[in-house]
Amino acid sequence: MGRASRADAAQHRDDVVQATSRLLRERGSAGISVQDVMSAAGLTHGGFYKHFASKDELMGIAAGEAFDEVLVRMAPMDREEVVKDYLSVSHRDDPGNGCACTALAPDAAQAEAGSPLRTAYAEGLAKTLDAFAGFEEAADSDDDARRRAVLDLATLVGAVTLARAAGQTPLSEEILATVLDQLT
Repeated sequence: MGRASRADAAQHRDDVVQATSRLLRERGSAGISVQDVMSAAGLTHGGFYKHFASKDELMGIAAGEAFDEVLVRMAPMDREEVVKDYLSVSHRDDPGNGCACTALAPDAAQAEAGSPLRTAYAEGLAKTLDAFAGFEEAADSDDDARRRAVLDLATLVGAVTLARAAGQTPLSEEILATVLDQLT
């Protein structure tokens, strides 16, 4: 067999990033290995270093991808639609496709300053706050819009974090419903 074409190599790299983005949100960086991500992408472990210098580099790229996916999904929505989607049982139960702010916060907090994961998280968080600030059309100033965005996002992240920690229980659903009622 011949070598993969450049297009195939680029597709393989994208497949690894996509798989890692999902696994990172589901399990956290400590819960996944290079073998896990390569297997999830349908590739062999041996090809990893053709695409990435290290697992740390991949974690940063995958974190950035996780934020980008969510921002693309949010783009056509208004604030109320985002809040309802964020506080849904389906979002609580599907961290692999959910918000990177919630899923990656523990990993980013534990990562070394300047690491690819922490850097990607900070950049993604800033973009997410910018998107939320854009929902605040009735704000008196840009500062007010930003403050409301921080409050909304922190409330949403906290609610989903608590709901996930409580599992699929009535308490978890109470948390989601109570915060939804307050924010809409």
